[in-house]
Amino acid sequence: MELHDLKPSPGSRKARKRVGRGIAGGQGKTAGRGTKGQLARSKVRVGFEGGQNPIFKRMPFRRGFTNIFKVQYEVINVQRLAAIESDGPITPELLVELGITRGPEYPVKILGVGEIDKAITVHAHKFSESARSKIEAAGGTVEVID
Repeated sequence: MELHDLKPSPGSRKARKRVGRGIAGGQGKTAGRGTKGQLARSKVRVGFEGGQNPIFKRMPFRRGFTNIFKVQYEVINVQRLAAIESDGPITPELLVELGITRGPEYPVKILGVGEIDKAITVHAHKFSESARSKIEAAGGTVEVID
């Protein structure tokens, strides 16, 4: 097989509809717009629904934008840290090795759900107040990574 032999599977590609190209084309004259009326004209605003509340107003939760600068944290609870059997400090690298977090490029935030009864040293990018107090109450230390 050569490059010139390649072609798409039968039925996977469909020719676009060429409207307004005469009656033989099947979409001639009015080009599929019907006769007269507002929607037959060329100047109708995008998203116009004939005076009905348009979909972009009916669904306000779809409006807005995506913040490209948002930081997506890997969230770990204190009870999950208590289950880790480790001699040294708990670091983001260790959490990646254990398969708890997705990867080293994601910052780690520790939350205070659950209980902890052993003294551990935790290195993370952020801590909630409850997580910090629970770790320190158990005799451990927290270190914030910049």
